[in-house]
Amino acid sequence: MIILHQIDPVAIHLPQVGGFQPAIHWYGLMYLLAFALAWVLGRSRIRAGRLPGVDAEQFGDLLFYGIVGVVLGGRIGYVLFYAFGDFLANPLMLVKVWDGGMSFHGGLLGVLVVAWWWARRRGLHFFDVMDFVAPWVPPGLGLGRIGNYIGAELWGKYTQAGWGVVFPTDPAFRGWSAEHLQAEFASGALDQFARHPSQLYQAFLEGLVMFVVLWWFSRKPRPRYAVSGLFALLYGVFRFLVEFVRVPDADIGYLAFGWLTMGQVLSLPLVALGLFLLWRARTAPTLQPVAPPATDAKPG
Repeated sequence: MIILHQIDPVAIHLPQVGGFQPAIHWYGLMYLLAFALAWVLGRSRIRAGRLPGVDAEQFGDLLFYGIVGVVLGGRIGYVLFYAFGDFLANPLMLVKVWDGGMSFHGGLLGVLVVAWWWARRRGLHFFDVMDFVAPWVPPGLGLGRIGNYIGAELWGKYTQAGWGVVFPTDPAFRGWSAEHLQAEFASGALDQFARHPSQLYQAFLEGLVMFVVLWWFSRKPRPRYAVSGLFALLYGVFRFLVEFVRVPDADIGYLAFGWLTMGQVLSLPLVALGLFLLWRARTAPTLQPVAPPATDAKPG
């Protein structure tokens, strides 16, 4: 089945202010929903005592710093990995987050930095913190990819198989009106432009599948490094595979062999790291849950 992407990336159009048209985009709402889910899932693990010595208030601090790491690391990583030439030409583009452009690998590095700093301040082992964090990250990844799909960006290659999604942002349709695009689609003339909805593939694999596997795996106490290692391995493998049907960034293209993309290059270290951490977990200690003390009831 071939469908025409007709979702408005703007969720709410706000009144115009001077020459500026403010709006709330679905992509931004996906980030807010992702952070809300992280709060709910993280609090659940805190109540289960999965990070001994840390209460709900301290977890709130960790989540706040994590959000900062995601946003700053994701944007800086995107600029360094995918748009460094644009940055050199216009350094101010670094702060134009509303124009799109976030890197998972950059966001991951940002989270690692702030988690290391937070763990050190609390006297906690860094990987105990990362094992705690990993299970509630995938829903945010999945929501981010859904935001990419709604925004009709980061789509895949042409399917050439009688199914897929026709994206109006395809360069082949540059200058076309919405009415002309719909008429051509209705006639079947655009079937050859149906693309893999690679954003939805990633939402399914990196979001739903990873969440189910990691949440199930982490329900029981596991050796240190095991949960983090499984997270890194799964993400690296899933991202590497989806890149085969995803269009590489136009200003980078393929790096080698006519198929190797920047996304695959950045994912290979995660695969290696995941395997190393799972190997190291064989002889690592297991952190046992310690439920936080119950709040004393007020005298009646």
